Amino acid sequence: MSETLLFRGALVEGTTAADVIVDGGVIAEIGPGLSRAGATVVDADGLVLLPGLVDLHTHLREPGYEASETILTGSRAAAAGGYSAVFAMPNTSPVADTAGVVEQELALGEAAGFVTVQPIGAVTVGQKGERLAELGAMADSRARVRVFSDDGFCVWDPLIMRRALEYVKAFDGVIAQHAQDPRLTEGAQMNEGAVSAELGLAGWPAVAEESIIARDVLLAEHVGSRLHVCHLSTAGSVDIIRWAKKRGVNVTAEVTPHHLLLTDELVRDYDARFKVNPPLRREEDVLAVREGLADGTIDIVATDHAPHPAEAKACEWHAAANGMVGLESALRVVQQAMVDTGLITWGDVARIMSREPARIGRLEGHGTPLTAGQPASLAFYDPSPRRTFTTDDLRGRSVNSPYLGRELPGDVRWTLHRGTVTVADGALLDAPGVRA
Repeated sequence: MSETLLFRGALVEGTTAADVIVDGGVIAEIGPGLSRAGATVVDADGLVLLPGLVDLHTHLREPGYEASETILTGSRAAAAGGYSAVFAMPNTSPVADTAGVVEQELALGEAAGFVTVQPIGAVTVGQKGERLAELGAMADSRARVRVFSDDGFCVWDPLIMRRALEYVKAFDGVIAQHAQDPRLTEGAQMNEGAVSAELGLAGWPAVAEESIIARDVLLAEHVGSRLHVCHLSTAGSVDIIRWAKKRGVNVTAEVTPHHLLLTDELVRDYDARFKVNPPLRREEDVLAVREGLADGTIDIVATDHAPHPAEAKACEWHAAANGMVGLESALRVVQQAMVDTGLITWGDVARIMSREPARIGRLEGHGTPLTAGQPASLAFYDPSPRRTFTTDDLRGRSVNSPYLGRELPGDVRWTLHRGTVTVADGALLDAPGVRA
């Protein structure tokens, strides 16, 4: 494949048609009627051009849980979904709570080459919630960690949470909180409500999430630090974030694709593909988080891509692992839930799935404007097809997707990571820049 690519007629963030020349890893030119001698010409007519997507919440499982995913396989899944960068959560083995582990993850991501893999550091040692991890050492390491989270576990001790918020101010870091009061969710199996009562499953109350968010926005306001709320899922949580932003608290929040589309009604068949933390909520919550995303209360969409081997899901509901894979389906679900419903535009998609995640995570070279001279991390997306989502769409090591057998719109046609092609004409490449 030629080093120089000329994409003709792409709809820039869904609006004006333009040609794009990619050369030397950057956008060399963008505008109508372009030409370049020797360039490989790609017909992009009707394709939506977006900055490469950035996921602030991905579980890549390596080191330690390579049966579920590796940094290579997760990177391939991300590229197939239109992503050029992912933030890797720290719940690995060993936990990513030292400079050595995050630098190892960074190196593995660079070797894979499909996306930029930016490690997230744990807030506490071993994610045990007892004492702060080496936040400063991870920030000063080659990985330049700026996001810290005990995701999978809530930083429940308010004093430790306060100290973490204070500590990361020194290097403009952010604490990304998994908002779940552990005492209020002991033994919980699904969302607390009418469906849990009918099924006889222990309920997971909305207040377990909302109470932690309320506490943490007050702590963030008190110390003047940045707080990010992971996988927000309830109407009450949206109200709290909206209130906090009106007060001027420096808080951001994310919602997952599955919380934008799926409800707790799906649990009735005890299909463990729908078991997730936080759990699928009521229809009222789905509508509330959609509204919150549309009006800017919720800042971004993040996948919470959580791969598991088959045996972790092919078992009784109470024994099944929480989590869903979501990198390959995220853009399609956002189209169905938010764009096709008229709640947001493709320009908004660029903001919530690329620019804002990169800004929150302080990730340079991603989420940049679609202008000449900027890094060519790009996604070309066809919103027109509709087809059934199958295991053929999955490119990671695990297949625990809640969308298997469901019709979804759209198709990622091309993905570029800093000018290197990772998806070409709808096909994921065996190696970046080389046709499969």
